[in-house]
Amino acid sequence: MIEVTVRDEVAVITLTRPDKLNALTAAMRADLAAVVREHGRSGRGIVVTGTGRAFSAGEDLHEAAGRSLVGEVELFHDMTRAVLESRVPVVAAVNGLAVGGAAEWTLCFDARIGVGATEYFFPENHLGLSVSNAASLLLPRLVGGGRALRLVLDSARLDAADALAAGLLDELVAPEALVDTAVARARHWSEPGTATAVHLALLRPPAADVERAFAAETSAAEQVEASGIAQAGMTRFIESRPPRQH
Repeated sequence: MIEVTVRDEVAVITLTRPDKLNALTAAMRADLAAVVREHGRSGRGIVVTGTGRAFSAGEDLHEAAGRSLVGEVELFHDMTRAVLESRVPVVAAVNGLAVGGAAEWTLCFDARIGVGATEYFFPENHLGLSVSNAASLLLPRLVGGGRALRLVLDSARLDAADALAAGLLDELVAPEALVDTAVARARHWSEPGTATAVHLALLRPPAADVERAFAAETSAAEQVEASGIAQAGMTRFIESRPPRQH
């Protein structure tokens, strides 16, 4: 469900579960963190993209139902931690719909490039879930505190133009140019002789701040799990969207 190819010294990580909108199982999240760490130590960069009409629908709620929400959230946290630890640029090639934890994962990337079909959707609040991936820190950093609050509380869904205007995307390109543009961006930033590794460490959010955000979000997950609203929200979602039959 994850493919990795190397193009011009840039690792292209592709989510290949289009029949499920690239929804992320627990195993996929662990694998993504491991793959990012592997390729974040060398080469010229990392690009993450999806297949089909979605970048990723976020957490696979059909799998997650009945499991510890805290454990699920901490898997997302480690995906973000892996990106922020990398010594090479990490670029999201957001080919379509990005939902929940997957949308929030891209917030820590060094660039987010979209296409006309790109959408960002933050459904957690109205599902009784809490945000993850240090989104409580990274979303206000990108779009401003007031707008971040509204996006989360509204469970907002933004099309490509609105995502670009809000600062969630850095640019829009033609679909056929998406991955090539992302690869070229990573290569340009990491040309031989550049000081990119040290500037990534300087300009990305401080690790201590990110870890505090992780801890606060884990505590929030514990609260919504203990209250029962998280399980009720996931049950509503599952009952409204039964898994596809194969």
